[in-house]
Amino acid sequence: MSNSKIRKQDALDYHTKGTPGKIEVIPTKATKTQRDLALAYSPGVAEPCRVIADNTEEVYKYTAKGNLVAVISDGTAVLGLGNIGPEASKPVMEGKGLLFKIFAGIDVFDLELNTSNIEEFITVVKALEPTFGGINLEDIKAPDCFEIESRLKKELNIPIMHDDQHGTAIISGAGLINALKVVKKDRNKVKLVVSGAGASALSCIKIFIELGLNKDNIIVCDSKGVIRSDRKNLSKLKSEFATNLDFNTLEDAIVDADVFLGLSQGNVLSADMLKSMAPKPIVFALANPDPEIEYETAMKTRNDVLMATGRSDHPNQVNNVLGFPFIFRGALDVRATEINEAMKLAAVKAIADLAQQPVPDMVIKAYNQETMSFGTNYIIPKPLDPRLLTEVAPAVAKAAIESGVAQLKITDWEQYKTELTQRLGNDKQIIRRLTNKAKQNPKRVVLAEADDYRVLKAAQIALDEGIAKPILLGNIKQIKALIKKHNLELQDIPIIDPTSSANSKTVAAYGDLFFDKRKRKGYNKYEAHNLMIKRNYFGAMMVDQGDADALISGISRKYSNTIKPALQIIGTKKNVKASSMYLMLTKNGPLFFTDTTMLAKPSAEELVTIAYQAATTVRNMMDIEPKVAFLSYSNFGSTDGEEPKMVREAATIMKQRYPEIISDGEIQANFAFNQTELEKNYPFSDLVNNEPNVLVFPNLAAANIAYKLLQVMKTAEAIGPIVLGLNKPVQILQLGSSVREIVNMITIANIDAQIKENTKSSEMQSS
Repeated sequence: MSNSKIRKQDALDYHTKGTPGKIEVIPTKATKTQRDLALAYSPGVAEPCRVIADNTEEVYKYTAKGNLVAVISDGTAVLGLGNIGPEASKPVMEGKGLLFKIFAGIDVFDLELNTSNIEEFITVVKALEPTFGGINLEDIKAPDCFEIESRLKKELNIPIMHDDQHGTAIISGAGLINALKVVKKDRNKVKLVVSGAGASALSCIKIFIELGLNKDNIIVCDSKGVIRSDRKNLSKLKSEFATNLDFNTLEDAIVDADVFLGLSQGNVLSADMLKSMAPKPIVFALANPDPEIEYETAMKTRNDVLMATGRSDHPNQVNNVLGFPFIFRGALDVRATEINEAMKLAAVKAIADLAQQPVPDMVIKAYNQETMSFGTNYIIPKPLDPRLLTEVAPAVAKAAIESGVAQLKITDWEQYKTELTQRLGNDKQIIRRLTNKAKQNPKRVVLAEADDYRVLKAAQIALDEGIAKPILLGNIKQIKALIKKHNLELQDIPIIDPTSSANSKTVAAYGDLFFDKRKRKGYNKYEAHNLMIKRNYFGAMMVDQGDADALISGISRKYSNTIKPALQIIGTKKNVKASSMYLMLTKNGPLFFTDTTMLAKPSAEELVTIAYQAATTVRNMMDIEPKVAFLSYSNFGSTDGEEPKMVREAATIMKQRYPEIISDGEIQANFAFNQTELEKNYPFSDLVNNEPNVLVFPNLAAANIAYKLLQVMKTAEAIGPIVLGLNKPVQILQLGSSVREIVNMITIANIDAQIKENTKSSEMQSS
């Protein structure tokens, strides 16, 4: 998915931290009481067993089969590692299962088979048919993979796909359709040269032919050169695409070619070879991690080239995750008996068509682009585009129905799309989108407690991921010793010690500035200068003066001691108080709790400010439409206590002042999240059909207790507190934050800096 730098120990730690591996089985039914267990197992389980025994199709109703896919490998062709065996392939298969779940809500059991015998493999998989709704074959060497998939498709009655063959072909096919449209070339007339003759390459060629390319215009090369019809000992698969044309090498064949497809190895296509191609050449250099020609080299060589790679750091990434989760989703939902050519081509067309549609703002913002539209640098949708689920899965399901392999029919396609969205919850890709947005324009983030290993490790990750440019504050000798001890690569990162004589002039200048800000607010000049050697004050002044873009602190200090320098130096806008918000990642999507750390007993006016700050942050930073609920222990005037009245007043002011934001209250939390009861009892509420995501609590105690309860009960992962209302970005860590939590806050601080920079630029232009 990403081409950021990954260190060996980080990868090993990731897989061993907590529970080993990446996946687990979670019950979907209540299991708390003896009655629950009696229903789940003996004696209650006998009833669905009897029903299924009478009609095996009922297995889809009473078990998880209909949403369960097997990811199966023999470990003979794992990624770029080759034949490493079934045990060594298991991390990859678990990872594939994870992708199925997070992108399409499909559950997976991974199965690694200890056999390299085709017959044994097929026999085992056939015996598993009663368990699974579909089978994803993975990382099986050629030519075995062709026979295994072909025979299993004939002998089983559930959808089967070898993603290494067809996944790349489907995404490449969509990209090629659009690339040819951009350069205005006829599919039937273009000359295609292919470097590579493995499973992926041959599958790509087949699907390209189905899309309209002329087989006679296709030249395939392997490690020995052009696959010619007069070459001896050609395999059956290669002989199908052998040419009679008088070419021997890739260099010969590439002359005047319109399209190059590379699924071989890095740097086999030279700049001179690219120059010899036809005008407006299309280059799909898909070898990973090093493409057949480097993107930068291709761009320097020709200004008319349209290029795609397998890498996420260049335009037009050919990524299988654009296809397989949604193809299986559509196949499972109509209980298809196979994944046939019609379904694959439907996926190709849906992916291609999606790239031609206007790109939603949330996707543009996620990649921090000003614009994103169909053309040379955008022929394939982005992996974080949520429309893939609601476009590709229905297209596949519809093709299954029309081609006669579906056992269920869908008639209301809009309702189906709604169900797909609900299946994944409300925007579960939020952290991936935030990370990607931060990477587009990394800012200078000051880390005030760089003498803590966790902070340094987070700085390393932020640097590797490209989400920020860290600046470290603290004792230089201690920090360098920690860097050396833990083998971190932070040698070129700025390290600043405010207590060092080397920074005395900066400290003095910052002291003068602070004194000017606070001279009538209890500080004399000596005190002002003395405060500047403290890292929180120094860091806040760096941000205030534009010497850095954001500040992160608080891992070892009380919240109040960390926020105070920021309030004194950076401050808030006129008549606005700072507040805070937690992003709570729940099973049903993100929720935003506010105010969790700042205002103990807010007034109605302050609640409105809190709500507005949270709502605008959710919209601008998270790219989610805010829906605000003012929570209380009463519903719409049912109690006349002081607190409900205050919340009621705040809700009224909010509606009047910010009618563009969906909001309502006062309301109890259980009604806010129960649409049936809400509509039945309070049909007038603006939250009917608008389930809230921004929760405004009546006071700090309620908000703080609520988020900590969810966190400790492992009902939600908490990210925050996100500080709102300051003039410039400062984010405060929880005491004892983990490395992951620090990285999340660096990401949020970076995006906050991007937003504030863009807002300032807009204000300057308008003035």
